[in-house]
Amino acid sequence: MTVNVTLVLLPFSAEIVTFVFNLIWSSCRYRGFILVLTFLFYTAYHLSRKPISIVKSELHRNCSTAIRPADLNITNNATWCDWQPFDQDNYQTLFGVLDNSFLVAYAIGMFFSGIFGERVSLRYYLSFGMVMSGVFTCLFGLGFYLNIHTLWYYASIQILNGLMQTTGWPAVVACVGNWFGKGKRGFIMGVWNSHTSVGNILGSLIAGVFVSSSWGMSFIVPGLIIASTGVLCFFFLIERPEDVNCAPPHSNTFINSGIYTESQEVEEDHSKAISFLGALRIPGVVEFSLCLLFAKLVSYTFLYWLPLYISNIAHFDAKQAGDMSTLFDVGGILGGILAGLASDYTGGRATTCWVMLILAAPMLFLYNYIGQSSLGTTIGMLLLCGGLVNGPYALITTAVSADLGTHECLRGNSRALSTVTAIIDGTGSIGAALGPLFAGLISHSGWNNVFYMLISADVLACLLLSRLVYKEIRGWCGHIPRARGFKEI
Repeated sequence: MTVNVTLVLLPFSAEIVTFVFNLIWSSCRYRGFILVLTFLFYTAYHLSRKPISIVKSELHRNCSTAIRPADLNITNNATWCDWQPFDQDNYQTLFGVLDNSFLVAYAIGMFFSGIFGERVSLRYYLSFGMVMSGVFTCLFGLGFYLNIHTLWYYASIQILNGLMQTTGWPAVVACVGNWFGKGKRGFIMGVWNSHTSVGNILGSLIAGVFVSSSWGMSFIVPGLIIASTGVLCFFFLIERPEDVNCAPPHSNTFINSGIYTESQEVEEDHSKAISFLGALRIPGVVEFSLCLLFAKLVSYTFLYWLPLYISNIAHFDAKQAGDMSTLFDVGGILGGILAGLASDYTGGRATTCWVMLILAAPMLFLYNYIGQSSLGTTIGMLLLCGGLVNGPYALITTAVSADLGTHECLRGNSRALSTVTAIIDGTGSIGAALGPLFAGLISHSGWNNVFYMLISADVLACLLLSRLVYKEIRGWCGHIPRARGFKEI
């Protein structure tokens, strides 16, 4: 009798094993596909933001070193090669207006973007945002060919582009959070978050190709790239594992007669989006948001002003300065991966950020004083500063946001992920707006004062994480139960 029962069950067991294998293999393939796809999406977002920092040194040049055309009728030998209205003595303030037109719009729009992202299709939302970002990026470049010399035109384009760019971050983090659980989330997202630096590098290199001949193409080419990526998103993005019958990473799954089903917890997961105030009450959201404000202040000051700083201090031309500035982003890739690995191994997201931020302060001081003494020193300091500055920024905007957006106090409602991400990145974007603005105002008194501002911001970011770091250390010492992520906070 036992033999007969076994013979009957063998085919059924084989079907179950085959189904489970196919389910796992299908899920792995889709997760890899989504990771690559969202990587390309946000690479395109950052690629389209970078040209303005490269073109600045072309809009206002040192005309005494430029070759003047013989047939050019000029009235001012000092500004004949500059692009009006940036030929004035207050050109750094005007560049600050352009930066902050984008960044202030981005910061304000980000707080609303997460709310929209949880209530509309992520595929439609991302596609629309990327196509429109491409349109406005191209319109900025068309100013060169249409011979537009009014500040309001370029500032208006920056405002509209800033609003469109807010569609990206909450949506891609929510999508990745839907597909990946908390296991090794820091490492996975540390590698994935290199899209920020890869986008900056590609944006710098693409803009550098055209900047000295026709700077309008430095915007038009990236604009066409992000618009094309938006079309790719429309046709290929899969928002959730359930859409293709794959197991969600945060749910319990069952195999019942060869049919995949979800637990009731997952069904509740999509029932109700969290409110703005409800997201703020999640433990750790306020501290990390304020920390990111100062961390992003430092990162975005480098993003928008580093090529001009290198050009002024090391006397490189626009293309050389842009190419050299990419080393900062290469260091950022390594720093983001290292931060993810360290936080996964220790279970201490806050402590990892704190250590990197405290080390970044003296490195910024050294870069300002000895960073241009030789080519080797410049390369080494840019890589080191990029890693220490962008490591915490990358960790907070990815793994930390995903952890808090799926915090245990939410009881399985991961629809908070987009709102939490928007709050954290939106608060950080306030710092991203303030950093370039302050740099434009302070740089008149010398670059030393700009670096003192950046060092002060790093120290403040560390102080804001002190309570969370204290709790993590107590957990390691056995005073409170240690838990990975933020369950102990």
